[in-house]
Amino acid sequence: MSVHTATIAWARGSASFLDQQYSRAHVWQFDGGAQIDASSSPHVVPAPLSNPAYVDPEEAYIAALSSCHMLWFLSIAAAGGFCVDTYRDQAIGHMSRDERGTLWISRVELQPHIVFSGPKQPDAGMLARMHHEAHANCFIANSVRTEVTVLGLR
Repeated sequence: MSVHTATIAWARGSASFLDQQYSRAHVWQFDGGAQIDASSSPHVVPAPLSNPAYVDPEEAYIAALSSCHMLWFLSIAAAGGFCVDTYRDQAIGHMSRDERGTLWISRVELQPHIVFSGPKQPDAGMLARMHHEAHANCFIANSVRTEVTVLGLR
């Protein structure tokens, strides 16, 4: 099987630390060379200690679920002879408290809008089956306990 890596780097600089007034900004570096500015969510740690312009772990989690689902969907559509021109998802993650009172992302709603071209177009049943198969095959969805639903199949 494969191994996937990410390097997460943070440095305090000259900021105080013990009073918890340090910046939460940090960098994610990936093996292919991509580098992403990251921070805690401003919903968790208010600005200026967090940077709302940077990606936060909660957003990345939701994006990873959406991206994995999309990549599987595209593969399934191509194998089925359906030509996809565009795929756009406005994924939404919902945070709540579990039975122990711990915060977690309990639900992610995928809202893909897909444009097909060509003579072969999926009907609503086929579209639902392709989304179900994409979800069943998504490595990220298979790795988490969050409920993932696909809304408004289009």
